[in-house]
Amino acid sequence: MNTMPARSLAFALCLITCAVNLPAPLYPAYAQLSGVGNGATALAFASYVIGVIPVLLLLGGLADRLGRKRLIATALILVAGATTLLMVAPGMTSLATARCLLGLGTGLASATGLAYMQELMPQAPGQAAAWVASSTSVGFGLGAALTSLCLFARPSLAPPSYWLELGLVGVALALLWRLPGRAPGRDAPMLKLPGYPVGTVLPGLAILLAWATVGVVIALLPSVLNLHGLALWSGFSTFTVISCGLLFQPLARRMLPTHSVALGLAILPPSYGLIAWGALQGQLAWVLVGTVLASSACYGFIYLGGLATVAERAGAEKTRASAGFFLLAYLGFSVPVVLTGALADRFGSSVALGSFGLSLAACAVLLLACLLRQKQRLSVETRQARQERAT
Repeated sequence: MNTMPARSLAFALCLITCAVNLPAPLYPAYAQLSGVGNGATALAFASYVIGVIPVLLLLGGLADRLGRKRLIATALILVAGATTLLMVAPGMTSLATARCLLGLGTGLASATGLAYMQELMPQAPGQAAAWVASSTSVGFGLGAALTSLCLFARPSLAPPSYWLELGLVGVALALLWRLPGRAPGRDAPMLKLPGYPVGTVLPGLAILLAWATVGVVIALLPSVLNLHGLALWSGFSTFTVISCGLLFQPLARRMLPTHSVALGLAILPPSYGLIAWGALQGQLAWVLVGTVLASSACYGFIYLGGLATVAERAGAEKTRASAGFFLLAYLGFSVPVVLTGALADRFGSSVALGSFGLSLAACAVLLLACLLRQKQRLSVETRQARQERAT
């Protein structure tokens, strides 16, 4: 099987997601330039959903109308524009605008990336999900780590990582131009709501919790670490909480998707507790240990298990099912972050991070119980269907 087209698409997806957290280590600097606190930073961070939610909620038919390759190309152009804006006019207003553009680009990529990868790898739908999960896991974390490395070398509001992103986007567009693509259907409906095939809602809620945890780490941890003189390390905490999940994806692939999601939910609350305690105490080593463990859940077991469930159960509605999964993911990536940021401004970081942790633990336990009940119900239904076919 020729994997070069799949590799080119994975490279494009990696760059789109790389741009999303590229400016994360500079959040405290942007806040200081604009004279704002945690609440405003969290709100700017959550502007991402202004771009991503409409695409996933309403425009699931864009890929069928315009073609999957065009949407990926548009996403690359949007993230390049967002990066350029931050270079030209750094500040919180530009960050909010850039996050909106990044959300729009990521929404386009999320809605069509899995379906397009499965078109390029029609004989291996499970492997297609793994490629999408791997490329985006690396991308979401790599941008922040690169920027942190650049800031360690020389503080700047336009670090070399921004220039590198722009150059590689050009390479990705050239590779994308050569990819095969299904002809767009001019009569296909533009508006198409996200879908939730049987068995995909609970994994969607699990990824909501997982990405809410990641959002809190990315948006609020830099300001907490800054109190201990560790702000420059925030990019590495972002990298570890996302990209280290790649190390656990081979194990997740060998598990049943439901078991993978359940394991991730069990790991998530204690790992977050370690992150929060380490940040509040200024213990960087414990923060990084916690982010690696959280990453195993957020971008390893839950992410890959959820995507595999969507790939298995979506049937002909892969685009709608993928949009539904990522809609819940990005709701988690925004709303809890804004609420936690507001709590931090009003009551302090300890209360905010602790409140989020208690809510996370309660929801994870509830979801684990629901997953167990769903597994039992589906097993009974499958057994009954086999008995009916046998008679």
